[in-house]
Amino acid sequence: MSFCLIILAGGNSHRFLSNIGKPYQKIAGKSLIEINLIKALQFKQIKKIVLIYNKKDIKRVKSLKLKNVKLITGGKSRQQSTFNALKYLTTQKGLSKVLIHDVARPNFSTKLLSSILRNMRNARAVVPKIKIQDAVKQIIDSSNEEYIIGKKRDNLFLTQTPQSFNLKEIYHLHKTNAGKYKDDDISLYMNLNKVKFIDGEKNNFKITDKSDFENLKGIYKFKQNVGIGFDVHRLVPKRKLYLAGLRINSKLGTLGHSDGDPVLHSVTDAILGACKMGDIGQIFSDKNKKFKNIRSSILLQKVIKQIKFKGYFINNIDINIIAQTPKIKSYKNKMINNIAKLCEISKDRINIKGKTTEKLGVIGKEKAIACEVITSVIKYD
Repeated sequence: MSFCLIILAGGNSHRFLSNIGKPYQKIAGKSLIEINLIKALQFKQIKKIVLIYNKKDIKRVKSLKLKNVKLITGGKSRQQSTFNALKYLTTQKGLSKVLIHDVARPNFSTKLLSSILRNMRNARAVVPKIKIQDAVKQIIDSSNEEYIIGKKRDNLFLTQTPQSFNLKEIYHLHKTNAGKYKDDDISLYMNLNKVKFIDGEKNNFKITDKSDFENLKGIYKFKQNVGIGFDVHRLVPKRKLYLAGLRINSKLGTLGHSDGDPVLHSVTDAILGACKMGDIGQIFSDKNKKFKNIRSSILLQKVIKQIKFKGYFINNIDINIIAQTPKIKSYKNKMINNIAKLCEISKDRINIKGKTTEKLGVIGKEKAIACEVITSVIKYD
């Protein structure tokens, strides 16, 4: 089965009370849009992704520089926005199923999404739901008097997204029954035969106001892991000097199997440690000839790709470069810019400090350069 995914981010976020709409609010440097995409991109079955955005947010959405995502302007309502996306997707070849998801529910698990995809094998639609556990009341207005009655909750439940449908069927329902649309897409189904409801997740709550967003940030605080990296390289003649991926003018260069960049080696090791993925020597062995003289930036990019596939994202990086020469202060901003680009994070999440050993030891005698790094990562699962 080939799936496409619609992420609805075209609302006005009125109840959020912020100049920055909900889709662009960030946790650990990633917007809610990006957190949703990080999870979705782990599934090969999803062949096409459409993001519905509000036209007033065109600058914000373009600033995210999303790759392989079709941007479509939203309508005046959720139904119109969804229909805009469905209309486009029906013109694309090879797509049979569609996932429709609210950007304001970024905390669904990959386990839930996997269950939805699996259950679509023998269902017209799959919708996650959760039971109502709180007492349910209703205000009754009778003869100019209002009073409250209790409601049985046995037949009541809450629906969540992502919801999955047959693409042609849900498009037809939107086209012919738009007036019956209430809150979400499953409301268009008058006949619920072969529509499968599965267990949803309590943590897959919708971000409506700032208190919801604070709750979400609290959840991700508990998902942080920390890693430490350290590397040291001897300085020798007739070798190039690379630090943080930058070529540094120097009479001496670092000795190593690769380009000998102690900064990027330490960053890579810290990331691998935080993600519990071993160390740089295990993945890029110095016994392997294909890594001879390879740029460390290439190795780091390979690791970033691997951790993204596993749902990890770098939260922050703190770096100590220990060298008598060169003076790190002169290169600090360029180093930060380069590492931010390689690690796909914001510059304000990287800190670099230049340290000397006061001319003590091999580093103080300009015979070596060392680096130590601490980084934290968050797992979007």
